Amino acid sequence: MVVLGLLLMGLGAVAVVGALFTADGTTELFGLDLSALAMFFVGLGAGLAIVWGFGFSKWGTKRTLRQRRESKRLNDLSEKLEQRDAERREDTAEREDRSL
Repeated sequence: MVVLGLLLMGLGAVAVVGALFTADGTTELFGLDLSALAMFFVGLGAGLAIVWGFGFSKWGTKRTLRQRRESKRLNDLSEKLEQRDAERREDTAEREDRSL
C-alpha cells in the first residue's frame, strides 16, 4: 500500500507540475488541447490522487508498524513459553530422579 500511495502522489504531482509549466494562457496539458472544464477535472483528479496517495501511504505505514509490533510480541511470548516448558521438563526430570 505504501508503494501504491507513493505512486499516486507522484502521478498527481507530475500532473500538477505539468499543468503549471505547460499552460501559457491556453488550456494545454502535455501537448493536448483541453477545455477549461477538462482542465478543472484534471486538477481535481491530480488533487485527489495526491490526497489518496497520502492516505494509502499513511494507512500502509500504520499497518506495517502494527504487524511488526504484533510479531515482536508473539516472538517474546513464544520465548517465554519455551522457557517455562524447559523449566517444567527439568522439574519433572528432577522429581523422577528423586523417586527412583
